[in-house]
Amino acid sequence: MILYHGSNIEISQIDIDKGRKGKDFGKGFYLSEDIKQAEKMASLTTFRQGKGVPVVSKFMFDESILNGKSDIKIKQFGGYTIEWAEFILLNRNNNTNIQAHDYDIVIGPIADDTVGLQLRRFIQGYINISQLVNELSYIRPTIQYFFGTPAAINLLKSYE
Repeated sequence: MILYHGSNIEISQIDIDKGRKGKDFGKGFYLSEDIKQAEKMASLTTFRQGKGVPVVSKFMFDESILNGKSDIKIKQFGGYTIEWAEFILLNRNNNTNIQAHDYDIVIGPIADDTVGLQLRRFIQGYINISQLVNELSYIRPTIQYFFGTPAAINLLKSYE
């Protein structure tokens, strides 16, 4: 499968140390199957950093790894669930340099601005976790792929 990463520079060598803590699935390298999502992230990153140009880098990933017949530890979320919401909150609230989980790869919905608004409503006590998941059920999820360890990164091959 081809996965896309949007940034303000071309990525040929992945450095997971450049990832930022407090992200949906923790500090790591994020990709999407959706090139439009990657283009959006490339533009956003370029705008936020005020330098470079929007670039979408392509990577090949052997999805047969997802069948569980390897030493790679994988977590997949099928959609917006209570477990997904708790996992997102765990990672977003982690201000340490230690990963909040031990997965090599995590796959699941992106908590974009619309989702982020609902997460803030939950955190502030306006809705409970069941209401949060119900609110999110009306949003079509965009799936993200998180690669958080050197073993996971080694599974990605730059693709032209």
